[in-house]
Amino acid sequence: MATKHILIVPGDGIGQEVTAVGKKVLDSIALKFGHTFTYDEALIGHIAIEATGNPLPDESLEKMRHSDAVLFGAVGHPKYDNDPSAKVRPEQGLLKMRKELGLYANLRPIKLFDELLSASSIKPEILKGADILFFRELTGDIYFGEKGRKNDGDTAYDVAEYSRYEVERIGRKAFEAARTRKKKLCSVDKANVLETSRLWREVIQKLALEYPDVTVEHQFVDSTAMMLIKDPCRFDVVVTANLFGDILTDEASQIAGSMGMLASASIGDGTGVYEPIHGSAHDITGKGIANPLASILSAALLLDISFGMKEESALVINAVDQVLKQGFRTIDIADANTAPENILGTAAMGEAVLKFL
Repeated sequence: MATKHILIVPGDGIGQEVTAVGKKVLDSIALKFGHTFTYDEALIGHIAIEATGNPLPDESLEKMRHSDAVLFGAVGHPKYDNDPSAKVRPEQGLLKMRKELGLYANLRPIKLFDELLSASSIKPEILKGADILFFRELTGDIYFGEKGRKNDGDTAYDVAEYSRYEVERIGRKAFEAARTRKKKLCSVDKANVLETSRLWREVIQKLALEYPDVTVEHQFVDSTAMMLIKDPCRFDVVVTANLFGDILTDEASQIAGSMGMLASASIGDGTGVYEPIHGSAHDITGKGIANPLASILSAALLLDISFGMKEESALVINAVDQVLKQGFRTIDIADANTAPENILGTAAMGEAVLKFL
């Protein structure tokens, strides 16, 4: 039995809806295993800008620092997408949170539930057995480098920058994870063109000497993008830079059938942040149809990685599996064979998982 303090940060759009379901799952686990989970809430993103003018208020940051883990929703709003000149943006809160909490490693498990083989547009025989763990570097690269405009605003620039220690710390986490899986690591870069990628490859090659039991493959990002669709089962642990990781993991979401199925963990040396990768999805906000399974699976990651509760985490994943086996789907993962009565909304899908728990 353990006592843990969890900060709930719903954020924007469907983040509010799915995080509420994730919290109910954590409550159910606490009750079942005799743990005590206490909660607080904090603002981030558009909702924080509206309330305080700041996408990540100091109060929210302090609450994050003093929690044992953060269950996070999403940030974003169409208002800013359509206004490139906006100086204050929801995503600034997300980047600042990652930087201030030292969240340099983003873990994205791409695991296909067999029941969702038909939900993907990729042939089932290519997908079956796919199980990939992505390590995306989170605090460097083009997102954090110098950026601006020149020539009267007609030329824009974003500088990609990496330091050796940044590559080494994410690389080491990926190697350690590979040791617990199939002992295979694919490092993705663009070393034929980019200097940052040449440094990346140099550091990974040096690290590999410390892990002789792990087979390392270096692959260019463009061929990786192709191979993810052609032969996803060839990958086990993949480590890559911030920009490449952002794009490749969204592509890989189609292996799992939907972005609504993918959880993620952002970790460093302090408080971990757990979130679905699907974003704020304002086109379906308030309709009660968002898929909460990614938030539920993020809660499972939280239990495992931050709290070391392996049994509890496995139980949550199994509950999701059982619900899918029973034929229940949200609209994004339904197919022609799904009975109309088995297509559930956000709350009903959450209740179905809680029943199995």
